[in-house]
Amino acid sequence: MIVIDKLCYYSKLRYVNASEKFIYSIITLLFCVVSRSIAVALLVLLANGILTVKKGGIPLSRYRKLLMIPLAFLFLSTLAIIVNISRTPLDAFALSVGSYYITGSRASLAFAVQLIATALASVSCLYFLSLNTPMTDILLVLRKIHCPELVIELMMLIYRFIFVLMEISSAISTSQDSRLGNKDYKTSLKSFGALASVLLLRAMKKSNALYDAMESRCYDGKLRVLNENYPPKANEIMYIVLFECFLLGVTIWRLLI
Repeated sequence: MIVIDKLCYYSKLRYVNASEKFIYSIITLLFCVVSRSIAVALLVLLANGILTVKKGGIPLSRYRKLLMIPLAFLFLSTLAIIVNISRTPLDAFALSVGSYYITGSRASLAFAVQLIATALASVSCLYFLSLNTPMTDILLVLRKIHCPELVIELMMLIYRFIFVLMEISSAISTSQDSRLGNKDYKTSLKSFGALASVLLLRAMKKSNALYDAMESRCYDGKLRVLNENYPPKANEIMYIVLFECFLLGVTIWRLLI
């Protein structure tokens, strides 16, 4: 299983109403994007961290590693904002290279920090949803809000095929390793090409077999799965409303000053 998928089945918040978690995640994410405030981003990061680690029971080390993945991309992408090549040194830092300077301004540094904080807080909202809600529950919520059936079915099939392809690729990789298929760089490239080609053929065969199985079970254009329904709780809804109102107040305050 995928790590995130495995963790969500062990989460203590798995049995909380999926609609509550979905609405909380989306509204909080919108506040992060609209406000573009470091204060709001830090509040959201703290709240999602407490909910995911303390309430959900997800290991802190695992959650930290998951956050490091987007953080690394964010640092690399914001280098273009921070670093400039100019004949005139700016006020934050300046490294002389001949007649030019590798330099940056304090304004660009502040903007980069704000961008990183906002993006990381937004990712933490999606992590909260994915680490505490099974995919089937998320699809049920999308069906309730009248998301197009075609989109939901594609999401379900893609989700299913992720595990199918991972299982096939793992078996092929194990077979290649047992035959010294990755003993050096040249051999590894050849093995990777063979794996990709076989994986494509196996995926096509699996998709045809899956469609035949669906047809034999009277497939009529809709995928129906059993879903467990957990009723919403008044105290949980109250906490969500209070937190979102607090974020709204902080957002308005930051926009006015």
